[in-house]
Amino acid sequence: MPLALVTGAAGALGGDVARALAQRGDSVALLDRPESRARLDALAAEIAHGATVHVALDELRGRPIELAALVAGGWAGGTPLYEAKDDTAYRAMMESNVDTVYFALRALLPGMVARKRGSIVIVGSRNVERPWTGKGSAAYTASKHAAVALAQTAAAEVVEYGVRINAIMPSTMDTRANRASMPKADFTKWVTTASAAGVIAFLLSDAARDVSGAAIPIYGRA
Repeated sequence: MPLALVTGAAGALGGDVARALAQRGDSVALLDRPESRARLDALAAEIAHGATVHVALDELRGRPIELAALVAGGWAGGTPLYEAKDDTAYRAMMESNVDTVYFALRALLPGMVARKRGSIVIVGSRNVERPWTGKGSAAYTASKHAAVALAQTAAAEVVEYGVRINAIMPSTMDTRANRASMPKADFTKWVTTASAAGVIAFLLSDAARDVSGAAIPIYGRA
């Protein structure tokens, strides 16, 4: 049976994506950093370890991955670019938000193209379409631009082989971490992780078979 892979599965959105796919009957493989093993074990999955997609593919040898939600990523900000003292945030954002997508696509696409079947969703940001909303987080905003551009370019390269790649672009997600960092915000305007997970699950389904190269806004009321 083919698998659905979820990277960043230990996070709030990744966990909801994994649950949404499992609840509809998909066999789900979870992938995150090794230190997140305890949280992964709380989710139903066939595997719950591995630091890279290549490790996961080795462990799943013989089980083709036809669906993938590339949720792994991060955020760093709070300082205008002109006040940055070093490249720490920039390098962290490129590694978290661009490299994770790039290496996952490198690992997954050859098999999908060979089988002429597959669907991948990556997570961008509203900042891609509204970069001015990323004041104080220029590196994060740039990394999400790069990730979406990478996904859309790759989508054009593989669509003729029956492989689809799409992106979602959420505004602020309603997570415990975001509530803790922005306690005075109106949480009701934020995007719930369950809502975003539902969009990802749809894009990974046959119901979205004619959708590829899309960047879907999920802004809530923020």
